[in-house]
Amino acid sequence: MATLKVTQIKGVVGAKKNQRDSLRSLGLKRIGDVVEKEDRPEYRGMINAVAHLVTVEEVD
Repeated sequence: MATLKVTQIKGVVGAKKNQRDSLRSLGLKRIGDVVEKEDRPEYRGMINAVAHLVTVEEVD
């Protein structure tokens, strides 16, 4: 299964609560944080909610 590398590129000041919660659930706390998650529908949904705050790369 593929892995997604998620990097936070913008801060959460002014973001909605569900967006802040999604970032926290992904394990991102500050700008520049990077996490690797499995490519699963649950993670894809959280990433889509904060697509403007993160970048996503697919890692094999």
